[in-house]
Amino acid sequence: MAGSPEAMGDAHGRAHAEEIRRYAHERVELVAEGLWSGGPLERGAVLELAEACLPAHEAFSPRLHAEMLAMAGAAGITPAEAVVVGGFTDFVDTVRAVTAGPHPVSVTEDDCTAFLVPDARADGAGMIGQTWDMHDTATDHVVLARLRPDTGPDVLVFTTVGCLGQIGMNSAGVCVGINNLTGNDGRFGVMWPTVIREMLAQATAADALDVLLGADLAGAHNYLILDADGRGFNVEAMPSARPIDVLADKPLAHTNHVTHAAAEPFEGERDAEVMANSRLRLELADAMLSDAGLPIDAERLMEVTREPTAICRWPDPKYRVESSGAVIMRPRTGDFWACWGQPADNDYRHFSLAPAAA
Repeated sequence: MAGSPEAMGDAHGRAHAEEIRRYAHERVELVAEGLWSGGPLERGAVLELAEACLPAHEAFSPRLHAEMLAMAGAAGITPAEAVVVGGFTDFVDTVRAVTAGPHPVSVTEDDCTAFLVPDARADGAGMIGQTWDMHDTATDHVVLARLRPDTGPDVLVFTTVGCLGQIGMNSAGVCVGINNLTGNDGRFGVMWPTVIREMLAQATAADALDVLLGADLAGAHNYLILDADGRGFNVEAMPSARPIDVLADKPLAHTNHVTHAAAEPFEGERDAEVMANSRLRLELADAMLSDAGLPIDAERLMEVTREPTAICRWPDPKYRVESSGAVIMRPRTGDFWACWGQPADNDYRHFSLAPAAA
């Protein structure tokens, strides 16, 4: 592209704005069609529900609320559209709950196989990683961003355009990952990307956990947290319940169904085939990480994400869910490996975010 650096920057910005507008339109249409949200709605009704979530975002983090509004303004979308494009999988929980819509069997929401590995199994430097699986229209919009805020730690964040953040590591050595869960207790609350970003502004895993436990969540997600000191947590975070597993001496894997009795009453009904797939992926991940005689390194975790029978996913006409990317993080050393698209078909790239000096 010819022209001055300023002109090139303007063109790059316009291209991203157009992509965000297109992606936001796709997300709103998916909700309006009812395949993910319990029944068809007019586009205006979808956006009214999204707008009702904005006060919760502003109350939770005025800083991140302002960032979301600035992104929306720059991209030429409304704040309500920003809620949908960023927080789609939480937002559909909200829509089903507030409209009393059923959970459609067409919905998979079968997103991600994730794992926490303790220091003792990873040569003294614990790791966290996952696939990121989503409706196949999301893959083209996956990006990796490096954030340098005026205050607080720097962040590497795997996300999609128009979304504040989905998976990440900060320079204080705090990492956060997610799996989607299907909730029946959605509300007008905070969408998960805003929660992720606020967690990634913290100095320790315990601080990030406190952010999650105090958030007025809109929908259900499982959150995985690990810091540079090896402290880790897995939280099945529903708006109405948040049972916690503390990382001990064995790896923890999680997929897309709840495992705690405290969360079960708030899990939405799920198709039997979809539930079987989630259980299979959990069994496979557990088995691939279970040999206590073998240390776990980044390459071994990459192989977990590449497992071809269930964990690494390709879309089919019925479900259209695919592995849109994958991430492996080692907070003690600041190592971050990211893959775009199916890990079985694409290479990981290495990035570094050196932990801040004590």
